Amino acid sequence: MDDFIIGFEQLGMDDVERVGGKNASLGEMISNLANAGVTVPGGFATTAQAYREFLEKDGLRQRIDETLDSLDINDVNELARVGAKIRQWIIDTPFPPALEQAIADRFGAMQDGNERMAVAVRSSATAEDLPDASFAGQQETFLNIVGLDNVKLAIKEVFASLFNDRAISYRVHHGFDHNKVALSAGIQRMVRSETGSSGVMFTLDTESGFQEVVFITASYGLGETVVQGAVNPDEFYVHKPTFEAGRPAVLRRNLGSKAIKMVYAGDGEMGRSVETVKVDAEDRNRFCLSDEDVTELTRQALTIEKHYGRPMDIEWAKDGDTGKLFIVQARPETVRSRKGLHTMERYLLKEKGTVLVEGRSIGHRIGAGPARIVTSINEMDRVQEGDVLVTDMTDPDWEPVMKRSAAIITDRGGRTCHAAIIARELGIPAVVGCGNASELVQEGQELTVSCAEGDTGLVYDGRLDFELRENSVESMPKLPFRIMMNVGNPDRAFDFQALPNEGVGLARLEFIINRMIGVHPKALLNFDSLPGDIKQTVEKRIAGYSSPVDFYVDKLVEGISTLAAAFYPKPVIVRLSDFKSNEYANLIGGTLYEPDEENPMLGFRGASRYISDSFRDCFELECRALTRVRDEMGLNNVEVMVPFVRTPGEGRQVVELLAENGLERGREDLRVIMMCELPANALQADEFLEHFDGFSIGSNDLTQLTLGLDRDSGIVAHLFDERNESVKSLLASAIAACRRANKYVGICGQGPSDHPDLAKWLMDQGIDSVSLNPDSVLDTWFFLAEGQHS
Repeated sequence: MDDFIIGFEQLGMDDVERVGGKNASLGEMISNLANAGVTVPGGFATTAQAYREFLEKDGLRQRIDETLDSLDINDVNELARVGAKIRQWIIDTPFPPALEQAIADRFGAMQDGNERMAVAVRSSATAEDLPDASFAGQQETFLNIVGLDNVKLAIKEVFASLFNDRAISYRVHHGFDHNKVALSAGIQRMVRSETGSSGVMFTLDTESGFQEVVFITASYGLGETVVQGAVNPDEFYVHKPTFEAGRPAVLRRNLGSKAIKMVYAGDGEMGRSVETVKVDAEDRNRFCLSDEDVTELTRQALTIEKHYGRPMDIEWAKDGDTGKLFIVQARPETVRSRKGLHTMERYLLKEKGTVLVEGRSIGHRIGAGPARIVTSINEMDRVQEGDVLVTDMTDPDWEPVMKRSAAIITDRGGRTCHAAIIARELGIPAVVGCGNASELVQEGQELTVSCAEGDTGLVYDGRLDFELRENSVESMPKLPFRIMMNVGNPDRAFDFQALPNEGVGLARLEFIINRMIGVHPKALLNFDSLPGDIKQTVEKRIAGYSSPVDFYVDKLVEGISTLAAAFYPKPVIVRLSDFKSNEYANLIGGTLYEPDEENPMLGFRGASRYISDSFRDCFELECRALTRVRDEMGLNNVEVMVPFVRTPGEGRQVVELLAENGLERGREDLRVIMMCELPANALQADEFLEHFDGFSIGSNDLTQLTLGLDRDSGIVAHLFDERNESVKSLLASAIAACRRANKYVGICGQGPSDHPDLAKWLMDQGIDSVSLNPDSVLDTWFFLAEGQHS
């Protein structure tokens, strides 16, 4: 029987040639990782030899070869016709008697009297899932298959799937000989995830390649909806070092729409074994995994990664009846982990436009071209080289035209679906899960698709100017001070950490509040008394979180911990919120609580807010989030920065208030730093420094307040220059005071990013660090290094 059929428990990674990568991997985990708590449903596989002997029957192999030899794969219609003909030949050809008997015997033993036992029948190609070529989604999976006749038909369909359009095209495109690839069918016990949930996880960040996180996607029902991209799933990021230290380690949670789910249907007959149904609104508005589930999946993922010694792409399922989690597939991750880490490729959008739609970004590139709206696979030949493909959902069958596209936009799908994996592999920017892009975009409309601005991919009207910059980071010259970065957007943290840096000199809480929360903290604290329309809007925002205040604190924790984890153990200096009253008013519910000030720039902001009776409860929520990140998660590389401190007395009060809220200066090495951004801060530097561990100079406000001009006013903006002698005099004074007191001094304003010569001057003054915008780090670094040696 071993010639044709072999149990998973007898297989290991040395059996790839016999049963393909997927089935060999299942056997490897069952044999080696069961004792380590990795749970994999059992089953058996047909061998490559069984497949090859089947193809020799009735001259089938020869007919296939002759047909493929004359095929032009760029002719999409001909590819579809030939593929369909070959697949039908395979379905119509009977199994050799010995193989038929072997399948019947093994399946009967597996049933053990339970004739209603459901199995999944999956394909596993002998060249699939190898480190040098991802065949992701090239073959089929059949779920809830019941009875021997249905299993045999499913095995035939698996064999036939080696000749679906995308697989034929892919092999030609990647230079694989059709005859060098064989198929094995894996017959595996079903996990009842139809009443639970399922998804995909990677042991790295799929977009940046950052290897210190596990990225998990999850949706209700059977896993094919996530794998195919038919659903926008929930997403979770878990920090590996924090997890391994035994601390709470979930960095991010993104609530997906999860509009549909796949469940069992009929009697487990081929072609009618599953159906797709709508998910109840209540279930859509909550996460389909608990933090405990996420933690257990992470444990199993890391056990698998350590065993294989490389980043992994893993499919999982949760049995809704028992609550138990299972691993149903694991393969090496083949796209991000192959990319060179020494060359930074940065796409930069040079102008802004009107955003038509947004979704999840795949990759970090930008593409532009005319929109080609395609509603079915039959219209694929309409897509020309350089078009932007717009559709409800790409299927991996579409790979032949995906590679022609300048960019891809889909209404449905998440960042781990097959289409996203193929887009990533082809290096094509894709924005998935937009909702209604195919309705909003016009046929032929010129579009710019940007995946270079974070987790959110943006589709702009028209062709916008963008550029590609490439820098080698292998041999960065040494500098006499530290270059840090200004990073507000947690979405980009995993990207930016790959740049040479000494940590984050400025992480603005406003960015997290604006982008991830969007609601005024007072509106969340006073949720029950909000007007009806505002309350309804807030309710939608806080879906998935246990209370309005928990939503605010949890989202702050997610944003801060993502930044801290990305750069750990380097310092990440988090500036407490410094919204002006007009900016706070722009948040949902903000106008209910904010004063109407004539000049908000000089009004109710920074330290004055924290110590006021009217805002103190909001400030305490920020403290609660920071304390959780440092004390519970153990990310004590987070330091605190206090903005806009007008007098030393204000500074003292804020430091006392921080201590009352668990952020005591010096405890667990906590540094509390002050923004030096008012002329008074530099003039009275010694007195301010009595209460703080150093200064971070905010050159924007310092310049504005020294020169008495509004930098947002077009009339006087030309006079705004951080290199003005008066400004430099104050800068020199602040730096000297910090050096006398032996305290930290850095600068986090825009000046050094805009003016490398100012960065050089600051270096000569003896500043400890310059914090730059990420897009200017490499250019400024090389400029300063050249200045040193010239």
